[in-house]
Amino acid sequence: MPTSMGTVMGNCQQLLSLLHLSSPALPVGGFAYSQGLESAIELGWVKDRATMVDWLSGILSQGMSNLELPVMRRMVFALAGEDSRSIQYWNQFLFACRESHELQFEDQQVGEALRRLLLSLEITGVDRLPKPASYALMFCSAVQHWDIDIEAALSGFCWSWLENQVAVACKTIPLGQTDGQKIMMSMKKQIEVAIERSAVLEDDQLGVSLPGLAIASALHETQYSRLFRS
Repeated sequence: MPTSMGTVMGNCQQLLSLLHLSSPALPVGGFAYSQGLESAIELGWVKDRATMVDWLSGILSQGMSNLELPVMRRMVFALAGEDSRSIQYWNQFLFACRESHELQFEDQQVGEALRRLLLSLEITGVDRLPKPASYALMFCSAVQHWDIDIEAALSGFCWSWLENQVAVACKTIPLGQTDGQKIMMSMKKQIEVAIERSAVLEDDQLGVSLPGLAIASALHETQYSRLFRS
């Protein structure tokens, strides 16, 4: 059945909105954080393309697929239904699952930066969301406002995270640009698997414990020499 021009343009606008929201140029300060990766590099846990893929794979498969991605599904649903109790619950749930002060601080700072940006873009309802707001909640508020498909939204969220982590590696290991692109190519299928997994988890299956990430992030708070914020 032929696709109408209106549908094509609608999909185009949703795609452009997602690209806007996922862009590393979005002025929310995410580029300033390494999420423990800088310490992992300092400790020698991550030192080349292979160990970088191992690090990212663990966070994605054991962390994001069990926490951010399924929680964001619930956030978008709650936002659509204006369910303030569920919005508050899942926002607090994410903060409670942050295993270091640095990870929680980043989530709050980037989340509030995105809130300010969305307010300046006149996204309705943002001012009524909980404070502090996690980055995931503010991301979801834009997703709901712009009517972006949830599967596409989660893909954009993961890709934005991946780009930031590869940028950290390129600056800190240092890792060549070609190896960085190879890492991103190798992670595409894993992102798809993580998103699929996030769709089947029940509420009591959500949560994460990544000891290596928690240790690296905690050590980063007092690391003597560093490029990224804590």
